[in-house]
Amino acid sequence: MAIATYINPDTLHSNPAFSQVVRVPAGADLIYIGGQNGVDATGRVVGPDLASQVRQTLVNLRACLAAAGAEPADVVKWNLLIKEGESLQDGFAAFGAAWDRTPHPPAITFAFVSGLAVEGALIEIEAVAAVTG
Repeated sequence: MAIATYINPDTLHSNPAFSQVVRVPAGADLIYIGGQNGVDATGRVVGPDLASQVRQTLVNLRACLAAAGAEPADVVKWNLLIKEGESLQDGFAAFGAAWDRTPHPPAITFAFVSGLAVEGALIEIEAVAAVTG
């Protein structure tokens, strides 16, 4: 059961992949997950292409959520940083294929960046989750 309220104002574009607004009530525990890249347990980038890195990044995010006592459906906000020159559409397609859609999708921000801290990384994803306090 969603703890948050998901809002899509009638005056804004509606998209099944994201919500325009997510309201989290007082008393909820917020979990902030720092930027995750497509790296394995040794810290090595898993592949040279965006799709393989997105898949691994989401594996890493699932591990972070589980460690904090949260589930994928608890995510209320995504921030995705994609290296300039990569296809936003390809990245979003890989994200959609590797992450289950929920009836109440999180708010989301995409941005292109000139580079990421991990050499060879093409994607970095942060997340905020809300769980019952």
